[in-house]
Amino acid sequence: MRVKIILLRFVFLGLLGAIVITGCSKKIVGLEQFEVKRGTNVAHWLSQSDRRGIQREQFFTITDVKKIASMGFDHIRLPIDEEQMWDENGNRHEDAFQLLDNGITWCIENNLKVIVDLHILRSHHFNAKEKPLWTDPTEQEKFFDLWRDLSKSLKKFPNSLVAYELMNEAVADNHESWNSLLARAITAIRELEKERTIIVGSNRWQGVETFDALRVPANDKNILLSFHFYKPFLLSHYAARWTSLRDYKGPVHYPGVILSEAEFETLPEDIKKEVEEWVGAKFNKEVLLGMWQKPIQKAKSLGLPLYCGEFGVISNAPKEESLIWYRDMIQLFEETGIGYANWNYKSDNFGLLYNDATENKPLISVVIGSN
Repeated sequence: MRVKIILLRFVFLGLLGAIVITGCSKKIVGLEQFEVKRGTNVAHWLSQSDRRGIQREQFFTITDVKKIASMGFDHIRLPIDEEQMWDENGNRHEDAFQLLDNGITWCIENNLKVIVDLHILRSHHFNAKEKPLWTDPTEQEKFFDLWRDLSKSLKKFPNSLVAYELMNEAVADNHESWNSLLARAITAIRELEKERTIIVGSNRWQGVETFDALRVPANDKNILLSFHFYKPFLLSHYAARWTSLRDYKGPVHYPGVILSEAEFETLPEDIKKEVEEWVGAKFNKEVLLGMWQKPIQKAKSLGLPLYCGEFGVISNAPKEESLIWYRDMIQLFEETGIGYANWNYKSDNFGLLYNDATENKPLISVVIGSN
């Protein structure tokens, strides 16, 4: 019986690249373009987590995939970390690769596409002070080798259903360091997979501010440009314990002036220095759209699609303001045609579901947008 199930799975995957007949029309699934509209990040499974063994297996299962599909999403962004997938010598952790394969297969079986995002490298963490990736040629070649190895495992999946995000939130001292590494990484993948969609963002946390400095290879139409957006930070990371706002418990408003001068003056002196940049700053839907113009113009000039791979507000931020911000964001995505994936699916900090699987129903209702 087990042999039969395995054979059926291989047959299923093989058919994904074959001709699929829908009514009287025929389309070749394997040759379709990779397109995504609304999704969610499956964080803390194969990335940014100490879970291993059965605990890791149970954190994200086919039940979660079915739930994501039932919510109305069309894809997941799946972060993976080097330390979860390979040992320090570059040898695979086969159990992690099996989970990755399982997750992608579950998604395909439930009509979800997948973006595999190489999230954190041993040589590069987006918030670390030391990042050997930018200075050590050996680490750079290792980065390319990780993608060569991922390609060996993932190239069996159709280009229309699985895409590769080279690295999450590159933070180089200068933009050209990232542009150069990016070009070399794309070349390494193109030697193996000429038509796989590759997702790339700008230097310094994939922020909108630096998008005009991003360079991508010319005439490669299988590229999806990606930005991340957590503005205003005072709202999105309200009292986030890993930031300088960890002790801030003061007011925050959206839309409108996020923190007034009068409110600022009532704050303790040690807190003032952490939030003074926000005093009098105004944010609303129109302001957010204005902040997106660099990535929008870059995508337009290159004739490439645009995607927001991360956005969100921490769960302990003021609820009313958070939901209004989310609603404005989703409306802007729909009005501009920009695909998106919220950060994230399951988490006590930003999740559509909390870690105990309790649903944040008001947030889910807003994030899925109009179907």
